[in-house]
Amino acid sequence: MTGASVQVKIKRMADESGAKAPMPSYATEGSAGIDLRAFCSGDVTVAPGSLAVIPTGISVELPSGTVGIVAARSGLGVKHGVTLSNGIGVIDSDYRGEIRVGLCNVSDKPYTIRPGDRIAQLLVLPAVAACLVETESLSPSERGEGGFGSTGR
Repeated sequence: MTGASVQVKIKRMADESGAKAPMPSYATEGSAGIDLRAFCSGDVTVAPGSLAVIPTGISVELPSGTVGIVAARSGLGVKHGVTLSNGIGVIDSDYRGEIRVGLCNVSDKPYTIRPGDRIAQLLVLPAVAACLVETESLSPSERGEGGFGSTGR
């Protein structure tokens, strides 16, 4: 990937046979997301309307001031109706546990995930800590309090 970079430590787990989880990687030089792969002992079929939690076999050490965002793979969603069950995943910089990906199948056909399949992508982004200040009023804006759909189509 070109552009700014930060060092992210990756810990790969091993299965019963001693084989390590696949190292996550960028698919192309211009990819923004790092592909996360399934690290399961066998195929996992996600039935229509069902949820599944798929292990990746990796944990990360993100630098302070960054956040990991687990995002859906567009091909899985568009072609097969398989997407993240929680919209996006947030990995805080102090989390050291295994990254597991919650998936849901919104299609009308079962979908099978095989060991090593790319199931999601990880974006490492800057995270700004907010300094919360309680107030009785907020400054006006052009949008104001307009909510869903208030800015047009």
